[in-house]
Amino acid sequence: MPVATPEMYRKMLDVAQANNYAYPAINVTSTETANAALKGFADSGSDGIIQLSTGAGEFASGLNVKDMALGAMTVAEHVHRMAEHYNIYIALHTDHCMPKKIDGFVKPLIEATATLRAAGQNNLFQSHMFDGSELPIDQNMKQSVELLKLCREQEIILEVEIGVVGGEEDGMDHSQVGKEKLYTTPEDMVKVYEALHPVGGRYMVAATFGNVHGIYKPGNVVLKPKILRDGQEALRKKFGDQATFDLVFHGGSGSELSDIHETLEYGVIKMNVDTDTQYHFTQPILKHMVENQADLTHSEEKMADKKKFDPRSYLKAAEKSMAARVAQACKDLKSEGKTIFGK
Repeated sequence: MPVATPEMYRKMLDVAQANNYAYPAINVTSTETANAALKGFADSGSDGIIQLSTGAGEFASGLNVKDMALGAMTVAEHVHRMAEHYNIYIALHTDHCMPKKIDGFVKPLIEATATLRAAGQNNLFQSHMFDGSELPIDQNMKQSVELLKLCREQEIILEVEIGVVGGEEDGMDHSQVGKEKLYTTPEDMVKVYEALHPVGGRYMVAATFGNVHGIYKPGNVVLKPKILRDGQEALRKKFGDQATFDLVFHGGSGSELSDIHETLEYGVIKMNVDTDTQYHFTQPILKHMVENQADLTHSEEKMADKKKFDPRSYLKAAEKSMAARVAQACKDLKSEGKTIFGK
């Protein structure tokens, strides 16, 4: 059962934290991109996380339905079936759910897991993200507490975000956010612990240190990883050595590898990868279209070549290319060859 149980997911995170590595969390939008993520993890011998945003869920449900929760469920069910054929563990996660979409996305997915658990089956999703970063931190934590209570009942891990990840992704536009909001303070990290620790249950924290969503040339994103170190030290100083967050790194495209590796030393155990994998999925399709343009359209002289406009002819190449980028992420985050499957 390589979609991790709640127990195995916790073990995945514990082992990564203890050994200073992180899991790529790959955003997917379809069965094709989910297959690419599975292949990339399996080829690397790495456990990993597959995640869907609200926009991905809506897309997966089709143009006539446009139901973000239903679409996410269908892709998750596909991953559950396919993952049985791989000797790695996969966790399913939802990404960046804003406050106004909680009732239409995260809560129905929690209910779906509750139904499965009542029947003695595994969780549909192992973790969910609440992105309350648009709210003042007190309001953010108030809603986070309520969601953590719901998640705790189903052994689901909750990811929360403090500070704002800059740039634009999947309908969220933080490109005009003031720079001061791109950096989480130690005081904010203390507030998160004070709010969430008494609730019980497990949670991850997406703290910001200059991260920006989007695609950039290496060196264009200026990160300050020591912000994560300072926040963790503030927690330990006030609450003791056990008060250490499992941290999440958003907006990593264009980051220097040295910065990525530094974050692993400060408690990052999950890094989202979306923009780069989208790019690598698309490039083989572009190549196919350019090289076969004359054979893809009917003309007066001849009919198009069915073998070349069959979607399988280019989607297989897209899967392979995206899988290679997932494998590179595993290598960069040092999870390559470290599956705990069978251990």
